Amino acid sequence: MNKLAADNIEIGDVVAPHHGDAHGAPGHSIARMREAGGSLAPLDCERKRLIHREESVRQHSDAFRGIRTRLLEMAGDSNFVTLVVAVSPRSGSSFVARNLATAFAFDESKTSLLVDCNLRYPNQHRAFGVEPSSGGLIDFLEHPSRGIASIMYPTGVPRLRLIPSGKSRENSGEYFSSFRMRAVLDSLRCRYSDRYLFLDGPPVKGSPDARILSDLADFVVIVAGYGRDTPASINQAVANFDPAKLAGVVFNQSP
Repeated sequence: MNKLAADNIEIGDVVAPHHGDAHGAPGHSIARMREAGGSLAPLDCERKRLIHREESVRQHSDAFRGIRTRLLEMAGDSNFVTLVVAVSPRSGSSFVARNLATAFAFDESKTSLLVDCNLRYPNQHRAFGVEPSSGGLIDFLEHPSRGIASIMYPTGVPRLRLIPSGKSRENSGEYFSSFRMRAVLDSLRCRYSDRYLFLDGPPVKGSPDARILSDLADFVVIVAGYGRDTPASINQAVANFDPAKLAGVVFNQSP
């Protein structure tokens, strides 16, 4: 990961496409750093909510595979928990989170678990067409006797399961900072050595929840709106996290 300096930002070359969801308007495209000069170049992408295995030659699928490679290189032989958060609202972090989880599930030697931790604006269950009839994360944290398996839903993507957020709550930080939340994530990761967890968190701006969740994660991927989030706002967001955990910054550009 390249470092972020206050007056000369060098962004890590983690890139991914953005498509419309609760965190962003449809029709966005990739923006990434060129190798020469460090300038940002937009790349076109189609409007799809999920990448597909057969699109291995397509840029938006390869972008998520690139993020997957970076995270695996950082982690070594261990599985891990990755937090995906936006600098500000409407930057497409939910799309990045679910497609990163999907990219890991493409590998037949790995399984993915996506946890929707954006309690104010949950979106993942709708994106996957899941009806959370047995509740979600917060329901389990309040009533652990129901069992964790009851809130893990199939997504239609092989080897990828979803834990939706559950009922909306205002004081989400109290749940995320609890011992029970940490114990749940540790249990989910340690139960299967091939399981990789992805937390879809709220934006950094306007809420302390992203920083609280980062204490539970091994790595953090930040999503920035190209042309929307200024260098200063990106620096400010990055400053909330342990530099050793920062895997890179994803840029999305509005047309």
